[in-house]
Amino acid sequence: MKKYIVIIALLFSALCVNVFAQTKSYPFEVIKTGKGKQAILFIPGFASSGEVWNETKTAFEKNFTCYTLTMAGFAGAKPHPSPSFENWKAGIATYIKTNKIEKPIVIGHSMGGGLALALAADYPDLIGKIVVVDALPCLAALNNVSFKSKENNDCSPMVAQMTAMNETQFYEMQKQAMPRLLQDASKLEMVIDWSVKSDRKTFAQMYCDFFNTDLRERISTVKCPSLILLESNFINLKPAIEEQYKNLKTANFQYANKGLHFIMYDDKDWYLMQLNNFIKS
Repeated sequence: MKKYIVIIALLFSALCVNVFAQTKSYPFEVIKTGKGKQAILFIPGFASSGEVWNETKTAFEKNFTCYTLTMAGFAGAKPHPSPSFENWKAGIATYIKTNKIEKPIVIGHSMGGGLALALAADYPDLIGKIVVVDALPCLAALNNVSFKSKENNDCSPMVAQMTAMNETQFYEMQKQAMPRLLQDASKLEMVIDWSVKSDRKTFAQMYCDFFNTDLRERISTVKCPSLILLESNFINLKPAIEEQYKNLKTANFQYANKGLHFIMYDDKDWYLMQLNNFIKS
């Protein structure tokens, strides 16, 4: 009888663990594709869908297991309460640990690149390699080198401003802004649509929070190889950009030949060649 009680108890315990694993809430949606011992984790940029990595995944999922994220509240993904850069970073780290993903290569675009930097800095033994696609350790410092992050930064004015806009006003704002970030006209409406489908409160909160984020000192703890891919125009700001990255001792800087912020679209062949060379090295 005792034997059966022990078996029932073990089965119940296993069931509870399985249910918990299935219902554990993360600040992102994730799609797992491909098969391979080495994992790649893709983090999209601000207000972008994980679909931004579709062409990249096609190039790698034959040989790698790919985890493609869409952050909560962006591009139609269900929003989470109290979104913040640090909460999102911690959520990704927990997902990697819980799912026993061994030393993943983390590829992040824009804000996703910032999250890749923060993950490698704060969990240096968790990450295998990082690729930062057109992101800086401190966005605000590009205009103000002496910028210092505010503690308890109040994002409520920006949230109020963004949530007060009607759909037409918000769409027009994104329509005007996006051509400064993306040269490939065939992708413009899709990227604008991701912004329009984003939860407005999350959009405002995360823009405000990321603009207040400064990783310049923190990246000194990064151990893993780091590929920094930057848009073509940034070659004109090379001293200022590489000064921001001076504490990242593992950095390999590469500047695109053409295009704007969405390098994976605007200079696709160059971008894929850089990824291939770095990942296989």
